[in-house]
Amino acid sequence: MSEPVDATLLVVAKAPVAGFAKTRLTPPLRPAAAAELAAAALLDTLAAVRDSGARHGVVAWTGELARAEYATEIAAALADFEVVPQRGHGFGERLACAHADAARTGLPVLQIGMDTPQAGPALLASSARTLIARGGAVLGPATDGGWWALGLTDPRPARLLAEVPMSTDRTGELTRNALHRCGLRVRSLPVLTDVDHVADIAPVAAASTGRFAAVAARLAPLVAAGRF
Repeated sequence: MSEPVDATLLVVAKAPVAGFAKTRLTPPLRPAAAAELAAAALLDTLAAVRDSGARHGVVAWTGELARAEYATEIAAALADFEVVPQRGHGFGERLACAHADAARTGLPVLQIGMDTPQAGPALLASSARTLIARGGAVLGPATDGGWWALGLTDPRPARLLAEVPMSTDRTGELTRNALHRCGLRVRSLPVLTDVDHVADIAPVAAASTGRFAAVAARLAPLVAAGRF
């Protein structure tokens, strides 16, 4: 485990249920295979947060855990976290509410999703330390124009996420602009690829060492043969 980090790490997560999670992977993947990849990515992410040294871990959760792939393993992993329900209507509003919930500890909050299993404990710890040392905000750009991480020392600017269009190739730019309008200096974290489309699986798996990489390797020949 890393040295202690005086921050809260927030994971915004969706139950990896077939037909509910990672629907942009289907087709070509079948819903169960897409959900298995999502479950593997979530387990890797929870392990990375647990081992990052962050003082507090929060998971903002939606969906039925009992129906999820790897439900037993995920339930065991979630026991190490404070789990809060996602609330709000659009995704941006749910992110804003999750930041408010996670900030109740009074610590800076670094929020990530469950789509970047390659973000290991060292990267999470260094990202949180950057936020602590520099203040304001940190933003981790994604290769598709979105972002994979958002850190804030004050949760109030997160309210603007409700007004930012999500899942577009300008989401990162628009989020940064919204934070600037709040008077925040935004420091960039490393650029990562998140798993939104089938083409993302191989490069993310290549940068990963955990369960996601193993599941992706097992599925790769089936996808290539059209038997997924």
